[in-house]
Amino acid sequence: MSKKSTRRSFLGQSAALSAGVGYFASTTPRLFAEDTPMQKLAAGCIGVGGKGGSDTSHIADNGVQIAGLCDVDGDILTKKGREFSDAKQFDDFREMLDQLGDKIDIVTVSTPDHTHAVAAVKAMRMKKHVYCQKPLTWSIAEARLMRETAEETGVVTQMGNQGTSQDGLREGVEVIRSGAIGDVSEVHIWSNRPVWPQGQGRPEGEDPIPANLNWDSWIGPAPMRPYKAGAYHSFNWRGWVDFGTGALGDMACHTTNLSVMALKLWDPIAMTALINPGIVEGETFPGSSSLKFEFPEREGFPACDFFWYDGGNLPPDHIISQLPKSFQRKIESLRKDPTQRKTSGAVVVGSKGMLFSPDDYGGQYVLLPSDQYADFKPPAQTLPRIPFDSGVDERQKWEFVSTIKGEYEPGTMSNFGYAGRLTETILAGNLAMRAGEGQRIEWDAKTMTSPNVPAVNDFVSREYREGWELEGLMQPAHA
Repeated sequence: MSKKSTRRSFLGQSAALSAGVGYFASTTPRLFAEDTPMQKLAAGCIGVGGKGGSDTSHIADNGVQIAGLCDVDGDILTKKGREFSDAKQFDDFREMLDQLGDKIDIVTVSTPDHTHAVAAVKAMRMKKHVYCQKPLTWSIAEARLMRETAEETGVVTQMGNQGTSQDGLREGVEVIRSGAIGDVSEVHIWSNRPVWPQGQGRPEGEDPIPANLNWDSWIGPAPMRPYKAGAYHSFNWRGWVDFGTGALGDMACHTTNLSVMALKLWDPIAMTALINPGIVEGETFPGSSSLKFEFPEREGFPACDFFWYDGGNLPPDHIISQLPKSFQRKIESLRKDPTQRKTSGAVVVGSKGMLFSPDDYGGQYVLLPSDQYADFKPPAQTLPRIPFDSGVDERQKWEFVSTIKGEYEPGTMSNFGYAGRLTETILAGNLAMRAGEGQRIEWDAKTMTSPNVPAVNDFVSREYREGWELEGLMQPAHA
């Protein structure tokens, strides 16, 4: 029997690596023991400035040919084109995917949140392996569709919450699951975001659209609005409800990752905005908020409440007072001078002790009280470690590409099966900011609806602008 492999048969084999929905992709590594791809993997990269610039370069560093570059900003496209001079350039990802067709195997999506789903779902339906930045999607319904599409197509997927690829996060998950801190009743997570404008209305007037900017493609599926210099493109879009997901959407896929994975914090049954200045003029998320998510008993875990704080809000003093003295001093200094850079952190409260992670990615942790855990030794390893020594971002790209090649048996940990559920959980919190302060929103995750505050159901999805429709997407409740 011939051992020669075609490009198509190789891709069909590699697609099996991410067909599962869970912490790890299901794998069939023996398919690669005999067959070797005869052609180098190629990628089309959507959004190649900022984070997209490093995503493109890191994919290339793993031996992938960059065949297509797409960005709505001509200056960014020209700059990245100097690095990859053989790549074809586009300012509309629909055209790139249509024209490159069978010439690419991988698609990276590093655009504003509101265009993630329409780009990634199209790519997956074309049987392309997809790396998509966090949050996975702009809406809850899109996250569900992304998860289902990944499962249906069997392509390899990965969301860009880089901490997932850190050994420290994986060890922290093992520690919590081992029972070292007992039964967990509360999780407190706070962020130094937003670091972009929020809590404001739409600017008046409009400016001429720069000649090198494809404004129609930048707006994508969102409702069209006038271009205003500096208001949206290229960074400040995060706070606008039409384009971004605010502080919660931006950072919670990082900062909650350890807790969600360890405790299976899927499908909250209720969300409440404890501090809620509200969506400003229907345009931007508030400058600060505090949220409460309620989770029922699930798969052996007791009921648990998860609290989120942003914009300078912090957990109550009885939590802060148990943290390391050095961190308490940092908090006290910040309270005296609010102009200092705000902190981020996560505290998992158990019946025996607490786990504290002082960074955004969850790659570091300490157990408290420290004297109680002075002789603590981590439990036996149950999660795989990535055998690639590099920066956290590069490690995640290695995990993604090596899974596609069939060289990494465990598969991608933040595949869309996992990332989709994480994103659904997180974005449910943004629904609470659509309601009044203190309003408890009951949530039915299966149907993606609130039975007691039906007004928020309008924001689970939205109608796409003509020409950017996404087949199979759940329509908003009012449609």
